[in-house]
Amino acid sequence: MDAAVTQTPMDRLSETLAPEMAQVNTLIRERMASRHAPRIPEVTAHLVEAGGKRLRPLLTLAAARLCGYDGPYHIHLAATVEFIHTATLLHDDVVDESKQRRGRPTANLLWDNKSSVLVGDYLLARAFQLMTDTGVMRVLEILSNASATISEGEVLQLTAAQDLATDESIYLQVVRGKTAALFSAATEVGAVIASAPEDQVRALFDYGDALGIAFQIADDLLDYGGTSAVIGKNTGDDFRERKLTLPVIKAVAAADAAERAFWQRTIEKGDQAEGDLEQALAIMARHGALQAARADALGWAAKARAALATLPAGPIRDMLEDLADFVVARIA
Repeated sequence: MDAAVTQTPMDRLSETLAPEMAQVNTLIRERMASRHAPRIPEVTAHLVEAGGKRLRPLLTLAAARLCGYDGPYHIHLAATVEFIHTATLLHDDVVDESKQRRGRPTANLLWDNKSSVLVGDYLLARAFQLMTDTGVMRVLEILSNASATISEGEVLQLTAAQDLATDESIYLQVVRGKTAALFSAATEVGAVIASAPEDQVRALFDYGDALGIAFQIADDLLDYGGTSAVIGKNTGDDFRERKLTLPVIKAVAAADAAERAFWQRTIEKGDQAEGDLEQALAIMARHGALQAARADALGWAAKARAALATLPAGPIRDMLEDLADFVVARIA
């Protein structure tokens, strides 16, 4: 009884879709194999087997089931989504010079940057092979567009990350690129492969988009108030890496001259000293930046829930609605 009470929406979704997810995992293991380059499955397995929640492929499976799909290709699409996600993680960790991912050493730390980049490229190629198995051109269009948008978002973040002129509209563009694009593609292709009506395809796209934005804002907030166990990285990493995330953007917008000088020194110039993280937190608290960012995350979660209103009622829709609340419950 206690286990049922403490089950999260993610747990319930995973349990409900367990048979399909087992097929996805089998397909992932088959397609990440390489006869000629054993390092590929070594590096990939390090991430794929790291105990991640498989949220994005679960969204594809859930969307397909919600729209009444009874064919085999949602399995291919869920694996495709996970391969794209894993490739971006490998590339991100190189770009960010990260040392930890999901509480474990990153692939670039255990092997090297070259291996991480090239294995990421291999997984993207595998993703495109999986897409073509469906024979549905619209699916290829959605997922290839998402892949391009993700790359674009990452490059935009490079130029915007340490520029105090970065405002909330640019931040949203970055988040839509690097996070929400794959969420919305994951849910949209589930509807498309099921030949769902256009209003349902649009609703599931909107759900994924809003869920991805809420998820990223919550992650950004956790970096300034979470524990390593919760977020899988060290608290304050975004500050140390000079990332202009939403809480900082809000604090910069409200800054006086002295506070702006602090942000210029620590974020733009990267001149950080002992106690700067605590000072950053104090400035954000003074201007209510964390609370304002939290309100934004809750607003996007509400939009995600609302997007599902026109979809067929039932357990899957209920779980997706609860999932929207769950991704922001971490910051409640």
